[in-house]
Amino acid sequence: MPDGKPDLSGIWVGPFVNDMTKSLKNQQGSGPLELTEWGKQKKATQVDVSIQCLPTGYTRSTNAPFPMEIEQRADRVVFLYEMNNNFHHVFLDRGHPADLETTWAGHSVGKWEGDTLVIDTIGFNGKTQLDTEGNPLSEQLHVIERLTRTDATHMTWEIAIDDPKTYLKPWKNVRTFTIYPNWELQEYVCNENNKSVMEGHITNRGQAQ
Repeated sequence: MPDGKPDLSGIWVGPFVNDMTKSLKNQQGSGPLELTEWGKQKKATQVDVSIQCLPTGYTRSTNAPFPMEIEQRADRVVFLYEMNNNFHHVFLDRGHPADLETTWAGHSVGKWEGDTLVIDTIGFNGKTQLDTEGNPLSEQLHVIERLTRTDATHMTWEIAIDDPKTYLKPWKNVRTFTIYPNWELQEYVCNENNKSVMEGHITNRGQAQ
């Protein structure tokens, strides 16, 4: 880029991460995640937001088996998700506002550490899940991501999860994304008023009864 930073622009595809805990790098050792009592109850009772066509949130949009496009500017990085036709801004020229309003995808600010883009996201409303598996989150979720373009076609994406209301300790997940220069994002349609959901034919795990 003109400012000397790596250009992350383009359409990227990563591995479908159905369960972020399957390839985690726990900051205090590897193994199953330890949920708080609140986290266990949340996981057992929550309903998958996707079957109601509600926003799937920030981390799950990145974990989905659909491409995303990155548009890089001097003052921000914009993520365009094929899934649900969502978008998300990462502001490079400001910090988090003092009167932050919670949202489905949170509020993101970024900075460069050498050639790595570090993204700090807070301000979640706690109504989504981390991934398709349904690993829960709360409004206390704090996400730190590190994006490093390792060569012309690949980018390492490290995501750190810190949610003391849900998990007993922070943990990380690392994956590699591949750029597809000739791809374009496609239209994504999710139908509201799903009778299978409203009339109880689908459980909170998304399986028909």
